[in-house]
Amino acid sequence: MTSREREEYRSLRATIRERGTARMWLFATGFSVWAGLTLATAAVTATPLAVLLPLLVLAATFEAVFALHVGVERVGRYLQVFYDDQWEHVAMQFGRPSGAVRIDALFLAPFLTAVVVNLAPLLVARPVPVEWIFVAGPHALAVLRLVTARAGAARQRAIDLERFRQLKAAGISRTHHGPTTEDAEDAEVKS
Repeated sequence: MTSREREEYRSLRATIRERGTARMWLFATGFSVWAGLTLATAAVTATPLAVLLPLLVLAATFEAVFALHVGVERVGRYLQVFYDDQWEHVAMQFGRPSGAVRIDALFLAPFLTAVVVNLAPLLVARPVPVEWIFVAGPHALAVLRLVTARAGAARQRAIDLERFRQLKAAGISRTHHGPTTEDAEDAEVKS
């Protein structure tokens, strides 16, 4: 391994560590902001549509947590394929043994619970049926996003692993810095 490759490897390992920590802090901070907005909405406002602001904060927090998670997984698969990283090989094969504690990197249960709790201020506001439609619809979409994101994340490791293997087989290496003159000429011929 060259010194440049060693430095890239260390940087990518640090990226995994830092983004994992950032994901935890982002979750805690985003949930705190959401909780504060939800309490304020319940205490101050009488309009049912006001619950959409805390829902937006909750959705943005989830999207950021999700992006960090998928990014970390992708870096891990890159290390697995291009650096033959043993930790990544073993971690992927290890999975979750029968009877082991399940860790949810996406915090799905707290997010789903929060979406439901976010509707609590409506008990005070007493919305009319048309307001329920405008408020319940975005909440239902948030639940759908949470569930589909989790399903997608469950498949992402295998998808990324396969894609990185394809790139490696195609001759893309960790030292490849972009298209060469030959690549540009090949692209012109194909178009």
